[in-house]
Amino acid sequence: MNIVVCIKQVPDTTEVKVNPETNTLIREGVDAIVNPFDTYAIEEAVRLRDKFGGKVTVMTMGPPQAEAALRQALSVGADSAILISDRAFAGSDTWSTSLILSKALEKIKEAEGVDLVICGKQASDGDTAQVGPGIATHLDLPQATYVRRIDTVHLDSSPKIIVVERLVEEGYEMIEVQLPALITVVKEINEPRMPSLRGKMKARSAEIVVWKNSDLAIKENEIGLEGSPTQVVKIFSPPKKEGGKVFQGEPEDAVDELVEEIKDIL
Repeated sequence: MNIVVCIKQVPDTTEVKVNPETNTLIREGVDAIVNPFDTYAIEEAVRLRDKFGGKVTVMTMGPPQAEAALRQALSVGADSAILISDRAFAGSDTWSTSLILSKALEKIKEAEGVDLVICGKQASDGDTAQVGPGIATHLDLPQATYVRRIDTVHLDSSPKIIVVERLVEEGYEMIEVQLPALITVVKEINEPRMPSLRGKMKARSAEIVVWKNSDLAIKENEIGLEGSPTQVVKIFSPPKKEGGKVFQGEPEDAVDELVEEIKDIL
């Protein structure tokens, strides 16, 4: 079972700075980590590989320093890693990012086949939850989002089938998806493992394959800021809320005071 996990390196802080000219995040000088939701995707891929055999490939799009995120994924069991890095990709929105990742997946599929693509449900620095579904749309793959449990995998059937539980507003639903497919996972799906010393040593010396746009052959007007239909007009932090008023005294008096306060507002 060949599985590809798409991950992202994100700032390890809630104090993010924004470039006022491009309205994109300034990542220089900020510690970075693997997007927390992606750690569950990596763990689930490794568990499936251990159960059914095959290979786990982890890939990310980002600057050269995103290699650290890939090595972390290798340290907990991924078999190979691909860094998609090119200055031409800078400023890509979710549509353009999903296009770039889908082209990389097509390249992997041609070389060794892909049965399942796993993504975290969303990235902590963007919170759009759009890239995973975007990849599936570009590749015309069946998809299941917000997956909290993989029930069964039928690799001997024709076609191959995966049955998953996914969260919905009213609870959850069980759905059957034909492979190859893409799923996005939530944190309820598993408990990510910690890297072992052996895993860290293996990851430190592992080769990271780097693909540029010349390897993917995407039109320049479809990537980066130019190829992004979503334009961020302005980014700002919302003003801090002032503390509320506390009504003291006997309950009856406090209620009367609150009622008068509401009347004044209305």
